[in-house]
Amino acid sequence: MPITSKTISYIYSGLVIKMSVPATKDVWDRLTNLVLIRFLLLFAVGWAGLRLLQYFETVIVVFTIAAIVAFLLSYPVKWLRRFLPHGAAVGVVFLLGFLVIGGLTVTVGVTLLSQGQQLIDSVTDFVNALAPLSERVENFLRERSLQVNLRVVEEQLRNQALAGVVSSLAVLQMFLTNLLNFILIMVIAFFMLLDGKKLWTLMLKVIPRHLHKRLTVIVERNFLGFFQGQIVLMLFLVTSTFIVLLILQVKFPLILAVLVGIFDLIPGIGAALGIGLISFIVLAQNVWLALKVLLACIVLQQIQDNIIYPRIMQNSLNIHPVVVFFALLVGARAAGLLGIFIAIPLAGVFINWFEIDEMKGDAELTTET
Repeated sequence: MPITSKTISYIYSGLVIKMSVPATKDVWDRLTNLVLIRFLLLFAVGWAGLRLLQYFETVIVVFTIAAIVAFLLSYPVKWLRRFLPHGAAVGVVFLLGFLVIGGLTVTVGVTLLSQGQQLIDSVTDFVNALAPLSERVENFLRERSLQVNLRVVEEQLRNQALAGVVSSLAVLQMFLTNLLNFILIMVIAFFMLLDGKKLWTLMLKVIPRHLHKRLTVIVERNFLGFFQGQIVLMLFLVTSTFIVLLILQVKFPLILAVLVGIFDLIPGIGAALGIGLISFIVLAQNVWLALKVLLACIVLQQIQDNIIYPRIMQNSLNIHPVVVFFALLVGARAAGLLGIFIAIPLAGVFINWFEIDEMKGDAELTTET
């Protein structure tokens, strides 16, 4: 049949009509009952999983900490295996670990607890000394027809200051006195080190065999890089802060430096919170001294963030700051204090596994976005 101009016009009009019809349905049209049921089931499974995690929280915390300890100790064990059998290398590493931790507990731990009690008394006296000052400010404002009640602010300041110091010391005391859980964690970590390869192979069976090596490399790079980096950064900040406090002749230098180190373990804003806390505590001694401490600690933090941190973390974690804070909030909500510490490396594993470049913290990506 010959193709005429009339036939071409019919074909063209038909194509226009077909192109004007949407290729896909609207989102609301695709929400069938089956899809809604699947979403509800997925939500229910997630909620049940969180409730199950909360029920076995103690068990999960103990085994997670033991796994982290075994993971970190596996590297000195690998080095000792050049000279000793595997079992002997594990025994030597654990014996040295117990000796070091026991020595630090007897020497540094007792000093920290004694200084902590004196620190609480000092902060209490300082906050109570603010009462006459608040009354003077109130009288000064009343003379100028300004009715201001500073007692509420004073009470909140007292409660917040004491709560911050007491909670920090409570965490420290928990690590020093909770001996039973510590022994249980070390025993589990010991057996994990002995047969860690078998346990890791068992966990890898949930994914295809050709992905085992890739997942192992990603987990090692993110977890080892994060924990090694955090430990090095904490030791630097604790040591340098302790030296600065000694030079400035600040009371309780050891406990204040350890407080900064504990807060520094929280990625992102931990160091800033610790510096602010000890600067407020030093106010009980002298305002000018507190200002010196604040400035010196800010300089140390800048050295840590701009010089030491990039050298340590350059081959491990590479996460956008927004993703870091999101992971911290989710980890704190899901698993409390433990979730804060493992949220960052888990986020790094997730980002590197799925190769989500938009969540990485490369300089090129951040400038483009």
